[in-house]
Amino acid sequence: MATQRSNADWMGSLPPVLSALPLSTLAIPGSHDSFSYWVDEKSPVGPDQAIAIRRIAKIPLVKKLMKKWSVTQNLTFKEQLDSGIRYFDLRVSSKPGEAGQEIYFIHGLFGTTVCDGLMEIDNFLTHHPKEVIFLDFNHFYAMDMNHHMYLISKIEEILGSKLCTKECVENVTLQSLWEKQQQVLVFYHHSICETYPVLWAGNKMPAPWANTTNVHKLLQFLETTLNERAKHGTFHVSQAILTPRVKTVARHLSRGLKNTLVHRAKRIQLRIRFQIV
Repeated sequence: MATQRSNADWMGSLPPVLSALPLSTLAIPGSHDSFSYWVDEKSPVGPDQAIAIRRIAKIPLVKKLMKKWSVTQNLTFKEQLDSGIRYFDLRVSSKPGEAGQEIYFIHGLFGTTVCDGLMEIDNFLTHHPKEVIFLDFNHFYAMDMNHHMYLISKIEEILGSKLCTKECVENVTLQSLWEKQQQVLVFYHHSICETYPVLWAGNKMPAPWANTTNVHKLLQFLETTLNERAKHGTFHVSQAILTPRVKTVARHLSRGLKNTLVHRAKRIQLRIRFQIV
């Protein structure tokens, strides 16, 4: 219990010398496809999948297999936050054919609504006022301008005054955010962000991707991108993840992502951390 409490409030427990540094210089734990705990095999196949996949997914067994390869996290938002995660990788979509403008998390299959996830995050932040998180909305599917406006209105409604307004990255420190009682930086990879002061442009959070299943190649890629990244003006995501290819899935169809690549990823954990620097 003591360890969980420490992880849930780790930012607020940092010494003054670190809380006064630009937030972009701190190593901050994050998760990939952060919402995928909620992926539902009973939901429609998402528009992020090829038409051929959507057709064969009418077979019930196909969706069960898809879920095995779509779930990248086994913890809810709250459980991730309690564990110390502060960066969230978010992919969202409307449900084509559904009335209204509701937006859902998506990764092959649909998950919970974005509103449900934001409310869970907001509740955590209310109880941990010195913790700061990054919400990186970097993939949008089946969304027109009305969908974007609806989603942004919900972000503003749910997170309200906790949202951090845009400014020079170098000026953002934990101490400055605490003084303003701001806890959330939202990165929105769409041009509409230009008209909203609480939406940071996607190019302020670059996330180069190795796209490999090879541990050695991933480590080389991470070392290269860390050395070459812009040292001023942006945050940066080091994606310490292995990505299954089509042949990977075909060879290990019934095993799923967890039983195929996780054991390889454990080797990486000994040498690097998923971080924003």
